[in-house]
Amino acid sequence: MTPPVLRSTLTAFACAAALVFASPSLAAMVNLKAELKASNEVPPNDSKGSGSLTATYDDASKKLTWKGSTTGMSGPATAAHFHAGETGKNGAVVVPIAGADKGAFEGSATLTDAQAADMLGGKWYVNIHTAANKAGELRGQLTK
Repeated sequence: MTPPVLRSTLTAFACAAALVFASPSLAAMVNLKAELKASNEVPPNDSKGSGSLTATYDDASKKLTWKGSTTGMSGPATAAHFHAGETGKNGAVVVPIAGADKGAFEGSATLTDAQAADMLGGKWYVNIHTAANKAGELRGQLTK
């Protein structure tokens, strides 16, 4: 025969264990976007081009997946990147973006914890470079 206190403790432990194993994952999908404009460049330029990028970050796998497109630029993209930097400030390349020279592009990358923290904190931007605008023709801050 089991004492009532021990039985209550075991029952509470069993219920807690069931809740832990039955609860859904705490992983979250975060949606992000960037509006790509010449006026966002630092310094701004007079390009008539524009574009957009949408992205999803899975904090369980640490995978960032994106799709984007550009139109009306001075020429094909020569490079495209995610950069570390707050609005109005230039920063270092963090993740390259392949395929932007085709106008529409997509890709994915696995981020470090530090990269994810900066990105989710609003400290990343997307930059599309061309031959006429080597420092960047279109730029957009990545926001939730």
